[in-house]
Amino acid sequence: MTHPFHPLFGCTFKLIEYHRAWGEDRVYFLDPSGLLQRLPASWTDVLGEDPFVAVAAGRSPLRVQELLRLAELLSQFRRGM
Repeated sequence: MTHPFHPLFGCTFKLIEYHRAWGEDRVYFLDPSGLLQRLPASWTDVLGEDPFVAVAAGRSPLRVQELLRLAELLSQFRRGM
């Protein structure tokens, strides 16, 4: 479990099943009491690291000043529409 706010954060479980349900990838596993549980796959490490996050490595091609300027330009553009 990799979701930082889930009570089972940091716990490891055996994957029982993985499939798409309700428009979202889900994992199925047995909880500590043996009950079948399901969670969004994105709350686990089953999908691996997001490729964008891996490549970005915490970096951004724009600095804060540039992002603020971009936000200002977009705001001006929207007002002009």
